Parts: sequence; C-alpha cells; structure tokens
Amino acid sequence: MSASLIPNSDLTLTSPAQHKLSELVGQIEDPIEGVRVYATPGGCSGINFGMSFTDQLSDNDNILECEGFKVIVDSGTLQYLRGVEIDFVDRGDQGASFVFNNLQPMGGGGCSSGGCGGGGGGCA
Repeated sequence: MSASLIPNSDLTLTSPAQHKLSELVGQIEDPIEGVRVYATPGGCSGINFGMSFTDQLSDNDNILECEGFKVIVDSGTLQYLRGVEIDFVDRGDQGASFVFNNLQPMGGGGCSSGGCGGGGGGCA
C-alpha cells in the first residue's frame, strides 16, 4: 500500500502532543502502524474527532511521520483537518486530553472552535 505524506501545513502536533503520543505508543505491546485520527458526525463543528491505535493502512490513508510513531488520517478526514494543530493539555486534577485547535466550523454551529496555542510545529 502506498500512503501519501501529510505536509506540516495541513496538520501539526505540538511538542506536548508529540511527547504524549510517543509515550502512549511505547506502552503498546502489539505491533501497530500508528495513531489513527478519525472523524465522526456530531459536535459543535458538525464533526467530532478522535484517535486510536491502528495496525492497518489503506490506500486512502495519509501519514504524518513523527519521531517514534506515525499519525494516520484517511483522505475523507484529512479534508476537515487542514490547518489543524493537535495539542495535549494536562489540567492536573481536572484531567488531561488531546485538543484539536484551529478547527474550521462546518456551518451553522453555535460553538467557537479552538484557537491556536502556539509552540507547535509538525513532526520532524
């Protein structure tokens, strides 16, 4: 299978997100291809995003090469992620989560999309 590379202009991960994903990938004992970012209907922008580990690549997948892991996004999901920055935010006792910054509204939503947290960059 031949997957396309994702340019840093389309999708970036902040240093905290890269560090946390690398840590999580290191804890997986089974062989995996990488971390899949996927979209499902719903949410303020009309789409919810999530991530999971995957052991499969398909012909319509795109890859962002990071140190120690790959971020895998299918072409359908990538169209909604162009210009997005994935960050990892640790709020201490209030929990920690991955945050998708710079999401573009998909029409008529009543919520605002996240802003840019800076300090990002693609994966090197």
